[in-house]
Amino acid sequence: MSSVHTVCIKSLFRRSLLALPLLAVAGLAGAQPAYPKGPVTLVVPFPPGGSVDMVARAIGKHLGDALGQPFVVDNKPGASGNIGATAVANAKPDGQTLFVSSSGVLTANQFLYKRPGFDSQKNLTPVIRLVNQPNILLVHPSIPVNSVQDLVKLAKSQPGKINIGNAGIGTGQDIAARQFTGAAGLDMLHVPYKGGAPAMNDLLAGQIQAMFETSPTALPYAKERNGKLRAIAITSATRSALVPDLPTVAESGFPGFDSITWIGLTAPAGTPPAIVERLNAELNKALKGEVGRKFAEFSLDPIGGTPQEMAEMIRKDSANYGAILKAAGVEPQ
Repeated sequence: MSSVHTVCIKSLFRRSLLALPLLAVAGLAGAQPAYPKGPVTLVVPFPPGGSVDMVARAIGKHLGDALGQPFVVDNKPGASGNIGATAVANAKPDGQTLFVSSSGVLTANQFLYKRPGFDSQKNLTPVIRLVNQPNILLVHPSIPVNSVQDLVKLAKSQPGKINIGNAGIGTGQDIAARQFTGAAGLDMLHVPYKGGAPAMNDLLAGQIQAMFETSPTALPYAKERNGKLRAIAITSATRSALVPDLPTVAESGFPGFDSITWIGLTAPAGTPPAIVERLNAELNKALKGEVGRKFAEFSLDPIGGTPQEMAEMIRKDSANYGAILKAAGVEPQ
């Protein structure tokens, strides 16, 4: 073999060795699965019309536009959110099925059911906390109540006879009601529904007399004061800029009262970190942009953050909700 041929072979060998890392990187990049692979299902554990459903549809539209595949809301109500949560917990962990829920489903249901069908800290992977939401205390105009103190006096004069509805046991509305009745020492009949929308329908019809409802649904009644319902307080620590004349529960005779729930996105446990990170990044971007601004118009506070921060919030609220439900004497069913 000539010296020229030897030099050429050595040169080609060196170039091949230098190319190996690049080929490896290209191979790894090519091995990463495309996401999403077709339509993505956003499971909502409540009927259409409530704040969780509204948030799910808003982020679904954004994610569909950003990722090039439709994100379709699938409402699976029942058992205070257990039916929807269990469906997602048992789904294939490929990012094609996701869960949009209120904090109560992820933190309170473990104290409400002996066999809820899922463990939020084991069977679901946090993706992002989307929004915080206060509740607004509404009453039907058929009762002579114009303030929190009016409601307290009425309820104390009729123990066990004033119905206060909620979107389901353990939901944010239920927790707020139990915090309130506990703080005021009231005996009110708590009436659970399969979501905020059916509860609101019965409140409008006068079948129940009072309800803590999420701000997106309750805000029109607080603003319009059209006689259909009467808003008497908001559960946040400070008044809302959207309804500045509506007092807080705290300033209505219950200092320190603060009951804020949140809505978040989770995925089945074992969902690839790359998918979780991509969803998290897209939604953080959305919450800082037009989607976040739209939420703020309904008194929803855009939050965002990391999956780890959401996991910590689930742990913190689980302890808090557990204490509230225990104090209310709620036993797992």
